[in-house]
Amino acid sequence: MTSHSVAVKAAPNRFRFITGIWSELRKVVWLSRQEVMYLTLLVIIVTVAAGVVLYAFDLGFSSAVDRLLIVK
Repeated sequence: MTSHSVAVKAAPNRFRFITGIWSELRKVVWLSRQEVMYLTLLVIIVTVAAGVVLYAFDLGFSSAVDRLLIVK
């Protein structure tokens, strides 16, 4: 079997793979611009809120450890 015959057999499989991807992408229900903006804003708000909560816990634990380990 030569490399040329392998390349000829692989080409239809690649083409079938790409057409399969294209047909699946046509089935996707894409979000509207308004939905994307809303969900993006929601993710940003939740991320900031989680960051603030984690910062508060870190600050509290740091303060507690400092008080326990550093005797004045």
